[in-house]
Amino acid sequence: MDFSSINTKIRTIGKPKILSPILNTKIAEQGQYFISDNDKVLIDLNPDNIKQLLIKGKTPASFEIAGPKRNIYFDPSKLRCALVTCGGLCPGLNDVIRSIVLELYHRYNVSNIYGICYGLQGFIPKYGHKVMQLAPEVVSDILNAGGSILGSSRGPQNIEEIVDSIERMNIGILFMIGGDGTLKAAGKIADAVNNRGLKISVVGIPKTIDNDIYLVSRSFGFETAVEVATQSIKAAHNEARGYPNGIGLIKLMGRHSGFIAATGTLAQQDVNFVLIPEIDFDLQGYGGLLSELEKRLSQRKHAVIIVAEGAGQKFFKNREKESDASGNMKLNDIGLFLKQEIADYFKSKHIDITLKYIDPSYIIRSLPANANDSVFCGFLGRYAVHAGMAGKTKLLIGHRNDHFVHIPIESATFARKQVMPHEELWHTVLEATGQGNLMTKARRSEEGGE
Repeated sequence: MDFSSINTKIRTIGKPKILSPILNTKIAEQGQYFISDNDKVLIDLNPDNIKQLLIKGKTPASFEIAGPKRNIYFDPSKLRCALVTCGGLCPGLNDVIRSIVLELYHRYNVSNIYGICYGLQGFIPKYGHKVMQLAPEVVSDILNAGGSILGSSRGPQNIEEIVDSIERMNIGILFMIGGDGTLKAAGKIADAVNNRGLKISVVGIPKTIDNDIYLVSRSFGFETAVEVATQSIKAAHNEARGYPNGIGLIKLMGRHSGFIAATGTLAQQDVNFVLIPEIDFDLQGYGGLLSELEKRLSQRKHAVIIVAEGAGQKFFKNREKESDASGNMKLNDIGLFLKQEIADYFKSKHIDITLKYIDPSYIIRSLPANANDSVFCGFLGRYAVHAGMAGKTKLLIGHRNDHFVHIPIESATFARKQVMPHEELWHTVLEATGQGNLMTKARRSEEGGE
């Protein structure tokens, strides 16, 4: 893929002229610690792709490496910061909040830190939500609590009203933790701030269990989701094996991307069919899911199916499409649909089955982060603080090619990361399950597969 046209330039609100207080710490005394804006990491490390770009006279695109700067923009003694969490709950939200607060307080000596309650609603006066004063003693014990101590909300709010509130509060850095919609809102807030000539830094921390933020190799909460998903797979497998013609059907998160379903399958290789939004499949007909499931039962007497929530939406094409408060299209319940279709199919064949349906979605979303996710959240929070203190704005902290980097918000929200049908992850899933492409012979012929 050619990333050479992607914008990688990070906006700043002014020249950093203040020596960082980190200079006076024991960590800084140990040597190479500060990061320069000239420290970069290539977006694409594939040598063949790099070679082709150089032949064409193009420079391979690279991101700034995140980290502390020797000089910062804001005077810590006068700075006020605000944090807000938006959208759906996700394991690790409290970990990120804690990391930001502790870094601001202990490393930069910033004592005025405010938590905006209930998402972007918290900025709007008519909702009447109170502001939470954040300090180390407030966040010290929140790692074991799921959800967000600040609460959350969905839906757009008036950008100008939000900026009015930020200006009234005299906020210098705004940290916004959320998914695609939140990041787009952060970009609009940064633009509105810039249009008013205000010196306010807006820093995003990408939050999505689905791991579908473009250009970001990993988002927090994903590892926890996969870990819990494997418990569901174990349960479904045990249930399926416990009965003749037993079927375990699990619905996992993944509106547009099937990373949880695919990765969970590889983590607990007891799955026989994986259905994700990126890969089309048929239900009826020879080669479709139901006939392949029947074949599996005749051979092994049990089967486990994983379906991502956004898969198979074509089967609901005659139903009305509605949107939620965030503007996302409401998905029809593919899990319950498949449960009924499977039951009806085998009833018509006079084949007795035992079907167990598991949907762990809301259990996963509200859990505390596991150890790996918690460590990852700590890094995200610290690097977000370093970026904000240096006066960088309209960016998010992402992980790319084993480095934490600065990514312009407009570049990360330009597209959505998805499972690629012809890449290693999906090929490995097919090897692990042996499921084939689950399309009828007629469909395969139409699409050139036969």
